[in-house]
Amino acid sequence: MGDSGGGQLKKVIYGPVASWRLGRSLGVDMVSQAEKTCSFDCVYCQLGPTRRLTRERRVFVPVAKLQEEMERLPSLEVDYVTFSGTAEPTLAANLGEAILAVRQRLSAPVAVLTNSSFMSDSEVRGALALADKVVAKLDAPSWELLHIVNRPAPGITFEGILDGLGRFREEYQGVFALQMMFYEGNRGYAGALADLARELDPDEIEVNTPLRPCAVEPLAREEMAEIMEHFSDLPAISVYEAERPSVEPLDRKETLRRRPVL
Repeated sequence: MGDSGGGQLKKVIYGPVASWRLGRSLGVDMVSQAEKTCSFDCVYCQLGPTRRLTRERRVFVPVAKLQEEMERLPSLEVDYVTFSGTAEPTLAANLGEAILAVRQRLSAPVAVLTNSSFMSDSEVRGALALADKVVAKLDAPSWELLHIVNRPAPGITFEGILDGLGRFREEYQGVFALQMMFYEGNRGYAGALADLARELDPDEIEVNTPLRPCAVEPLAREEMAEIMEHFSDLPAISVYEAERPSVEPLDRKETLRRRPVL
């Protein structure tokens, strides 16, 4: 059941890529659209504007296609198999089934990068609970800033995101991480975001700034150091402090669709 409207990509699996958060990361894109399809239209996204802004969850790619691609994979040393790609992974209604399929075939732990937009949905939380690590986005401490930074699809609320994150933290047995992306538009709210992080009590906090080309400028190392002061009592790491491994993707073209700069 592919999506003819957006033009499905040829492959579901891409990478591996060098991730400052996850090391050597083999990507799985269960939405896999030629056009960027997401529930957010973040101002800093490296893939540019969202072409299909939606909160409709459905099956974009059958799990059978993922299984076929896994069967053809060569032997790889990776640190994580990561659900990410051209879209928000939780838009895929079969995310849980896909995670289980990866677990059955590959030995590496499973991570999911999510923008948190569907955390209020118990079905989504149940699917995410099957992963070893969940990295959840939280860039704004209020409804007003959410609309400036992340520009969500109609129907997605800040209250729903925050409540869902809290529920997920209580339910989840794996590694729960928050990712916070800072640029000039939200750098002044670092203290408020650190306060929310203390309430959510994650296992780690990834303090990021958009170093890949996008519509906004990254913060300088010194500016990020000032932000990190708000997180000094928390398990936080800055993108400027992290190391990246050296990896070569299996298919550069498919990888560059999801990650324009390797």
